[in-house]
Amino acid sequence: MTSIFNSWQFWAAFSAVFAAMTAIFAKIGIENISSDYATLIRTIVILIVAGAIVLATGQWQDPATVSAKTWTFLVLSGLATGLSWLCYFRALKIGNAGQVAPIDKLSVVLVAIIAAAFLGERLSAAAWAGVGLIAGGAILVALN
Repeated sequence: MTSIFNSWQFWAAFSAVFAAMTAIFAKIGIENISSDYATLIRTIVILIVAGAIVLATGQWQDPATVSAKTWTFLVLSGLATGLSWLCYFRALKIGNAGQVAPIDKLSVVLVAIIAAAFLGERLSAAAWAGVGLIAGGAILVALN
């Protein structure tokens, strides 16, 4: 029997919940500080929590055992994440969370397009319709 903890749907749903909480907590938290400094604080917290999880679960491995390709793409991913967070916090600082978050979620649309174009992933017609609805919905909410 497969555990719910091994389900991508379970973890994706919690990701959405925590992403929503991120927007609300961040909007409140950046009220009296710069968005870049807020991003730094958030990054330090994430580093500490992720490090504690890796150590507590025994998942630490010698960095020398990680391939160059893995290092390259994880570093690129980290850079993209950092830039995304800086932009997101700057947008939250000057805009409404209810409008910023949906535009941020246009990343779903971009991932579908990029995954199809460069990773060879295939989406059904219904899935592409869903991607279109996400795009349209995000734009409609942001235009509020």
